[in-house]
Amino acid sequence: MYRDYFGFKKNPFSIAPDPHFLYMSGRHREALAHLLYGVNSDGGFVLVTGEVGAGKTTICRCLLEQIPQDVDVAFILNPKVTTLELLATICDEFGLSYPEGNSSIKLFVDIINHFLLDAFSKGRRAVLIIDEAQGMDINVLEQIRLLTNLETNERKLLQIIMLGQPEFQRILLMPELRQFAQRITARYHLDSLSPQEMTAYVSHRLAVAGVDEQLFPPATLRTLFRLSGGVPRLINVICERALLGAYVQEDKIVKKSTLKRAAREVLGDFQGHRSRTMAPFLWAFAGAAFLAAGVVFGLGYYQKAGLEYTAPLDERSENFLAPQAQADIGADVSAAAPDPDGLSSLTWPDSQPITLSKIMAFQSLFDLWGIAYSSQEYGDACPYAAQNGLRCLFKRGSLGSLRRYNRPAVLTLYDDNGQTFYATLAALEKETAFFMVGLEKRTVPVKELESRWLGEFTLLWQAPAEYQGGFQLGDSGPAVSWLKQNLAQVQGREFHPEGNSVFDEVDSRHIREFQEAEGLEPDGIPGSQTLIVLNSVMGKAPLLEQSVKDD
Repeated sequence: MYRDYFGFKKNPFSIAPDPHFLYMSGRHREALAHLLYGVNSDGGFVLVTGEVGAGKTTICRCLLEQIPQDVDVAFILNPKVTTLELLATICDEFGLSYPEGNSSIKLFVDIINHFLLDAFSKGRRAVLIIDEAQGMDINVLEQIRLLTNLETNERKLLQIIMLGQPEFQRILLMPELRQFAQRITARYHLDSLSPQEMTAYVSHRLAVAGVDEQLFPPATLRTLFRLSGGVPRLINVICERALLGAYVQEDKIVKKSTLKRAAREVLGDFQGHRSRTMAPFLWAFAGAAFLAAGVVFGLGYYQKAGLEYTAPLDERSENFLAPQAQADIGADVSAAAPDPDGLSSLTWPDSQPITLSKIMAFQSLFDLWGIAYSSQEYGDACPYAAQNGLRCLFKRGSLGSLRRYNRPAVLTLYDDNGQTFYATLAALEKETAFFMVGLEKRTVPVKELESRWLGEFTLLWQAPAEYQGGFQLGDSGPAVSWLKQNLAQVQGREFHPEGNSVFDEVDSRHIREFQEAEGLEPDGIPGSQTLIVLNSVMGKAPLLEQSVKDD
């Protein structure tokens, strides 16, 4: 109902999971880094806890999209089972056969142990992921601990990742579980969004839905944080109802009073301020109402859908460091000496401060565009890009996404300890990637890139003059003329500028043809991805690969 009223292409706060609306805060990236550590570690348990609706399960689903090919995974969604049922489920998840009607725990354990030994002999690893761990019986937990007893001199043969609500940490304090607790090698608590993260989350979902206007004024957002506690599921359901209320009242923004009324309708009547540690009944409501929706991030997006979202020019800019710290970089990135011949590792150089990695990465990216950049002299990267006729595109996707964009990009990477650093992907071949890591040039295997990258990147691109973030049928102006002329050139058609300045159905058909030819979604809408690829085909930008086509 309110969709046409506000001009949305999609419902921005729908409870249905949609990977295009994926938003990950810094803390969610840290949680994912801990899970990746668990996959790649040599044994023990990794524990991630968080309140209902904080995004634990969805983070885990994202992890599954990043699992290396040499890893076998058993994913337990419902651990409220007996020891026998759990062992049977583990066998089912690993694809292990067992006698029908078996009631012997020993037989199940023997089957699993034989599988783990066989996997180790083949150079494979096995990972057991358990969601909602707080519901597990003590005896079941003890059996899981016993499964980790099988080990070699170097490592245990089964890595275990557990996700649970905060009360699971209290359960682990029980004397009966002290041996279990001692085997936890990494812990992370996934907290709710901060006020700043919540604001970015709301803006992100509105932008992906096709509206750049801020429909939630600052005062309304402050109220939203107080009422939702920063829990993404609650943010979604309150905003959904609030937009409906604004539509009914024919308002163009969501007022505080409308938001409060929406919260009362969906959460019930309540008084007082909500802290970030929400009342138990509110958490229970969030879990029961939206467990199946997974509205925080959308499942299985990493290698598939990705996120088509051009961040506002000031949204991704940051004051990375104080000027005196920025001056410590000392040398121009373009003057860096190459590494010795051969492949090297994708790790941050010990001789350089990792806190400067983002600044140095953007310096390298601007160098590839032939633009001199210093954060100390010119300020933040994205506003400076705008001064030079460029835009920043912040995106989450896959290696295939990078190949389709065919642009150098700043990638967010993680070291062996889960610490974040940034590096510039300057060129890409089928099996090899070429990076600027700080002041060093690195040539690394693509497989190592994939193991240290969760899909987050920023690239620069050149938009048409007066481009406002999208084309609709009936639009006109310089951006439409640019699109028509360049698309005709690429497709080998004649272009007659006179009387041909309106974007119409014929242009949409030409866009679909171009998108199909370049492996893009053929929706007939020239969004940022289509425009970037069009520029690449025309040779108007530095390219990541000499061939735009993905293998």
